[in-house]
Parts: sequence; C-alpha cells; structure tokens
Amino acid sequence: MEWVDGLNQTIAYIEDHLTGELDYEALAKLACCSAYHYQRMFAYMAGVPLSEYIRRRRMSRAAVDLQAGEKVVDVGLKYGYQSPTAFNRAFQSVHGIAPSAVREEGAAVKSFPPLRFTIMVKGAEEMEYRIEKREAFRIVGLSAPLDKDLEKNFAVVPRMWGKAASDGTIPRLAALMDGQPAGLLGVSACGGEEDWRYFIAVASTRPAGDFEEYTVPAATWAVFPGHGTNLSLQDLERRAVTEWLPTSGYEYGSAPDVEVYLNPDPDNAVYEVWIPVVKKT
Repeated sequence: MEWVDGLNQTIAYIEDHLTGELDYEALAKLACCSAYHYQRMFAYMAGVPLSEYIRRRRMSRAAVDLQAGEKVVDVGLKYGYQSPTAFNRAFQSVHGIAPSAVREEGAAVKSFPPLRFTIMVKGAEEMEYRIEKREAFRIVGLSAPLDKDLEKNFAVVPRMWGKAASDGTIPRLAALMDGQPAGLLGVSACGGEEDWRYFIAVASTRPAGDFEEYTVPAATWAVFPGHGTNLSLQDLERRAVTEWLPTSGYEYGSAPDVEVYLNPDPDNAVYEVWIPVVKKT
C-alpha cells in the first residue's frame, strides 16, 4: 500500500497548490521516483496526463468561484493565468463555455473531482519479464530535447522516428552497433534537474562521427519482451507500471528508460521495454 499511499499524497499536494506554483519535483519525491517517471506513472494510472488533470481541477474550482460571484479576471489570476485570453481558452477547453457565461441561467459546467488511487484486482494475465543488471554502456545516435511537462512531448518522439526512418539515419546507426543491448534503442534520459533528452541510438564502442554520444549509467532493469505495433508497446509499458511494479518489491530507479527494438518494423515490431528499478528497502 506504500506505493498507492505515495500517489494519494501527490493528489493532496496538488489540491493544496491549485492556486499556487505546482512543483513536479516535489510531487515526484512524494511518489519516491523522478519527475519523469512520476508523470508517466500518473498518466498510466489516471488515464490522463498530469498537466491535463491539473488543468481540469483548476477549471472545476474556477467554475465554482465564478458561480459564487468572483470576477473573471480575478479567478484567472488566482489559477495562474496572467492573460484573460489564456484563461478563457483553458476554461472553454474544459467546460465548453466562456467564463463570462457561467452565471447565465441554464449554463452547464463540468465537475472533475479529485482522484483517489486504489489497487484494483483484474483478471490474471501473465507478464514475462527478467531482472537484468548492467554496467554503464555507451550509446551513439541523435537526440532531441524533451519538455519537463510530458504532455508537450507527444509529437516529438514519433516525429524523430519518422525522420530517422526517411533520411537514412537508421541504417547508418545499425552499421555502428557493436554492443549490448543489441538493437535500435529509444532512450529517455530524463533524470533529476538535468536537461531531458530522447535518443534514437545504438550501443557502440566505435567513433561517433557526426552522431552524439551518451553513457547510460550502470543500473538494474526489469525487462519486458513484446511484439506488435507502437500501440502494443505502449500497452506493455502501461501494464509494467500499473500491474507489475506495484507488487513487485521494486520501485523506480534513477536510470533512463530504454526501448530496445530487435525488429524496428512499426507494423510488426519485436521489442523489449527496460524499466530501471531498485529493490524497496
């Protein structure tokens, strides 16, 4: 229950800070993981990105404040919107009406109550995995910066893969591959306060040439094999986080997440999902 308790503490923190600055690092500490892993875990558990959940909660409270007679400009400022236009856009995206229309007769708004996480027992569906310890290994490839609000990155990674597939990058990388894990790698280097980056790369000891290089630190990973499409990979990641991790005796480690593509065909991929873990103390 410690795992679920930590998530519920983050919900309480969000409620206490809806009218102030929300620190994702503070949320991550309550959940005993990095800000990157917390956002991924939240999205898988809640079915909605963290930033969207926060937006919905703020707009739910904003609707109540407007119904109570507070001015639109004051409510917008209360929930962090310096521009009336930005507040109007956010409010309409949630409620479908302008803030100024809330007090009109018959105006309907939506309510999004605070989440409460619980452990749910589902039908038993097996998951194959192995625990693998690895020393640090060097990768070479190309990278792109990631925003620390993961919702803003949804288009970044697919666009990177599409470009790499069309401009000849993938076969160039394959020619440099001589290390383990073997395969084309997707590496999310998103730890602590450092800049977050996503790499398309291979494990290699060869000269990087015009590619970037990065050292993945020594760590222990839970490795989940799978096959299918990009959507099936995402479902495997979701199951690993929501079904396996809570009762595994492990928690998130501080190393990058790694996707290993043994066959990178997007319609018939063979892959492994590597999640960094440490034993709970």
